[in-house]
Amino acid sequence: MRKFNIRKVLDGLTAGSSSASQQQQQQQQHPPGNREPEIQETLQSEHFQLCKTVRHGFPYQPSALAFDPVQKILAVGTQTGALRLFGRPGVECYCQHDSGAAVIQLQFLINEGALVSALADDTLHLWNLRQKRPAILHSLKFCRERVTFCHLPFQSKWLYVGTERGNIHIVNVESFTLSGYVIMWNKAIELSSKSHPGPVVHISDNPMDEGKLLIGFESGTVVLWDLKSKKADYRYTYDEAIHSVAWHHEGKQFICSHSDGTLTIWNVRSPAKPVQTITPHGKQLKDGKKPEPCKPILKVEFKTTRSGEPFIILSGGLSYDTVGRRPCLTVMHGKSTAVLEMDYSIVDFLTLCETPYPNDFQEPYAVVVLLEKDLVLIDLAQNGYPIFENPYPLSIHESPVTCCEYFADCPVDLIPALYSVGARQKRQGYSKKEWPINGGNWGLGAQSYSEIIITGHADGSIKFWDASAITLQVLYKLKTSKVFEKSRNKDEKPNTDIVDEDPYAIQIISWCPESRMLCIAGVSAHVIIYRFSKQEVITEVIPMLEVRLLYEISDVETPEGEQAPPLPTPVGSANPQPIPPQSHPSTSSSSSDGLRDNVPCLKVKSSPLKQSPGYQTELVIQLVWVSGEPPQQITSLAVNSSYGLVVFGNCNGIAMVDYLQKAVLLNLGTIELYGSNDPYRREPRSPRKSRQPSGAGLCDISEGAVVPEDRCKSPTSAKMSRKLSLPTDLKPDLDIKDNSFSRSRSSSVTSIDKESREAISALHFCETFTRKTDSAPSPCLWVGTTLGTVLVIALNLPPGGEQRLLQPVIVSPSGTILRLKGAILRMAFLDSTGCLVPPAHEPWKEHNVPEEKDEKEKLKKRRPVSVSPSSSQEISENQYAVICSEKQAKVISLPSQNCAYKQNITETSFVLRGDIVSLSNGICLACFCANGHIMTFSLPSLRPLLDVYYLPLTNMRIARTFCFTNNGQALYLVSPTEIQRLTYSQETCENLQEMLGELFTPVETPEAPNRGFFKGLFGGGAQSLDREELFGESSSGKASRSLAQHIPGPGGIEGVKGAASGVVGELARARLALDERGQKLSDLEERTAAMLSSADSFSKHAHEMMLKYKDKKWYQF
Repeated sequence: MRKFNIRKVLDGLTAGSSSASQQQQQQQQHPPGNREPEIQETLQSEHFQLCKTVRHGFPYQPSALAFDPVQKILAVGTQTGALRLFGRPGVECYCQHDSGAAVIQLQFLINEGALVSALADDTLHLWNLRQKRPAILHSLKFCRERVTFCHLPFQSKWLYVGTERGNIHIVNVESFTLSGYVIMWNKAIELSSKSHPGPVVHISDNPMDEGKLLIGFESGTVVLWDLKSKKADYRYTYDEAIHSVAWHHEGKQFICSHSDGTLTIWNVRSPAKPVQTITPHGKQLKDGKKPEPCKPILKVEFKTTRSGEPFIILSGGLSYDTVGRRPCLTVMHGKSTAVLEMDYSIVDFLTLCETPYPNDFQEPYAVVVLLEKDLVLIDLAQNGYPIFENPYPLSIHESPVTCCEYFADCPVDLIPALYSVGARQKRQGYSKKEWPINGGNWGLGAQSYSEIIITGHADGSIKFWDASAITLQVLYKLKTSKVFEKSRNKDEKPNTDIVDEDPYAIQIISWCPESRMLCIAGVSAHVIIYRFSKQEVITEVIPMLEVRLLYEISDVETPEGEQAPPLPTPVGSANPQPIPPQSHPSTSSSSSDGLRDNVPCLKVKSSPLKQSPGYQTELVIQLVWVSGEPPQQITSLAVNSSYGLVVFGNCNGIAMVDYLQKAVLLNLGTIELYGSNDPYRREPRSPRKSRQPSGAGLCDISEGAVVPEDRCKSPTSAKMSRKLSLPTDLKPDLDIKDNSFSRSRSSSVTSIDKESREAISALHFCETFTRKTDSAPSPCLWVGTTLGTVLVIALNLPPGGEQRLLQPVIVSPSGTILRLKGAILRMAFLDSTGCLVPPAHEPWKEHNVPEEKDEKEKLKKRRPVSVSPSSSQEISENQYAVICSEKQAKVISLPSQNCAYKQNITETSFVLRGDIVSLSNGICLACFCANGHIMTFSLPSLRPLLDVYYLPLTNMRIARTFCFTNNGQALYLVSPTEIQRLTYSQETCENLQEMLGELFTPVETPEAPNRGFFKGLFGGGAQSLDREELFGESSSGKASRSLAQHIPGPGGIEGVKGAASGVVGELARARLALDERGQKLSDLEERTAAMLSSADSFSKHAHEMMLKYKDKKWYQF
């Protein structure tokens, strides 16, 4: 590192933010004689590029469903204009309509690699699915009519579009232009009818005669329209509104579903009345009266089988007296009726059939049901209609996600270990068959490293996901609420007074992938430490500790005064029973004024707990009520497997626990951490005199002396000033439903002036220099607060082995204090070569092993300090502390504590998430700001490398879940049900095209059904129609220009150009061109073959004629 001079200082600071005194001070920090070693930084701005990679999870607010029975691809549209396509497990795709209007209907061009979407803003779009990132080829905007229903017959290029006015327009799908042929509502209905029939709710052609179109109007009128003669053949009227219509495959009958819960079956040639009227869920009255009306049947499907009765499948139609009953799908097959209850309301359903031809026996094999928050697939071929096990990662939102952590480049044995314990949690009773939606092909997994996402949920559960190579699969689920007593009845409300609901919600996750130690902090001010084990154990008594963290400062000047009544003796696994009895008498002792005291919010189970293989509870720590005030929620958490310590803090103070000895080592108010160095004048509830800031150990005295009122606040609003700036993964007011920043923080602030209550916002265990005078690194804890202070606590650990369990850990504040602007978010350490120094950790080993083996292990084992080479540093070598706050980042040289580099990240906004991550053999600081910018800075020099406006912070969910990890990966919860992954690595952006799966694969269309000898002879079977002749411009003329506007899309070859780059794009284009050329060649080949055969037959006939008339004279003809 070069000698620091004024120019360097000015480079590192944004204009106007540095003063002359700071410059002098920076110069003083680097006397000319003390040259720091130069660190070669490998990362440059060209290594960075930001792009979205994949979106996982259930499509939020779904509204439409479609299936391609040949390609075997499922499409789901949503109310926000999103389109999700699903092929085989691992092949998924997300697209978005720019307008954001709701998708009302989807129609595949079956086996063509294209899809039509109809939107609520009356636009139709044609999507090209033959490229990895589908794009819109054409759009058509209806200007004068509202689109209500679309129908595209199989192997037809003419799309029927029904409107709210009751008219039907016809669109050429190839050119996306309107035909001049229009079916007007007044021509379709009876001339004598005085009322409008309502919007078009159904269009379909007769399976046996393409020239006959069945049109359903909302009012209850159905018309069979003859396309050639342009008039209605039959009109069917029923006095209840129609919701849907379905054909029998022979084209002689159709079925309608109505708003009074009835189904009517009609013979095509008998329009007078229905052949049959069924009320599937109506109570049949004895005296032959009509059954009582039921809820509307929203959709019906009529599917036939070769051997046996047809299936009638419907949604809705339940009787009105079934209050509280869950939504149902009804499957009627012959005389049996099965009612399948669903967890959420049904948006749409489709029956999957063996054939794409509507005029063949349908042979249904499954029903796909799109629910409000789930996708269910029912096996129709098995008794009892079991569901298929869903292989897609659609259960992210099973309970609302409250926090997320993302780990790239994990130890290779982790995913198999989690998978093996998670495999035992699988439910039974699924269908034995393979998942039937299996179209597309996987991409090439270019990434070789393993990635894990951990999600914390509102019900206290934690899910581990395998996120390697842009896929997502659940590995293991842990229920943290298992250690607590559940209230049996509603009156017996537990003491969960901090939160009204979700008392077990997860707020912070701290995980060490190498040792597999897991620690969580929950919303009820509880912390649970877990160890990973492959063996099942029964824990007779759950080890627990109660900690009393309070803000009041007693008259005693020593830190011990803070420790209020001594805690119940820290309890080992031998006798943890005394704790609950001890805490309750103290409640009664203070009950003279009726204040609750010394009780935790949740009650730990007293009965033995069976713990399955996986994560097993090591220790439960709870903060207790203090004189009628509930404990404040935990704002920061860290665990270290090598030291055997866990530390957590809130806006009252900090507590450290030795989880091996089950003892509280430290319990201090935040102010006590400063000792005599507190730079703030804090009067509230404190008898101390206000103190001038003492300069001892301050990194930047001029900054430290700024009075709190003048400090730059998070600018969004005064109301959320200091408290919003707690690290994003904690957020004391955890409210999943709260999507705005405007909530006040009264629950965690009470009446004290906000500035005076300083929360712990960042914690980091490390092996470094604690004081300026240190000659060698030693274990310590770095603590960051919301007022921008960093304090260092020295740790004196006993030797490993048995001594570790017998001798106490000695903890003492070191007096080192550093200052930054804004709340501290993240800390990390670099060695003298600029490499990241990871916190010390122990390798994982099975701890539930017999005692003898254990003893031998203990003798062999010595506490490993760190896996990094820097642990054996020579005295001359130094380290760098990297500290990131809401406003700025600093790199501090250790042990000298000089500020080597400084970067003001943002003046007008504030950083929500900052992570120190590795990328292409380098290390950088990645930040996400509340103004929507994503930035990266080189380390240690903090040069800006990337600054991209990505998305504005629209709600708390993004703030709570955004996280960066190694190798240029990041993610956040884009909706309550979906995770959006993105990359800021140029290399990943370039390889993305190869990694994505392909939706379209060339598949032969099945052969059309055989008409049979007699049908061919007597003119039965399907009648074809030359639609081109009817709807083409030559016969029907041009459509009115003002009716709809054609908008060319960016898709097609252009779409491929845009979506792909470099060689991959060239290949894709070549492949597409080859595909099209191949198609044209095969068409040409077929035509040539047909011409050859007709020429052959012509020559045969000519030869026969010649033989017949060879010997006849001209007059004999």
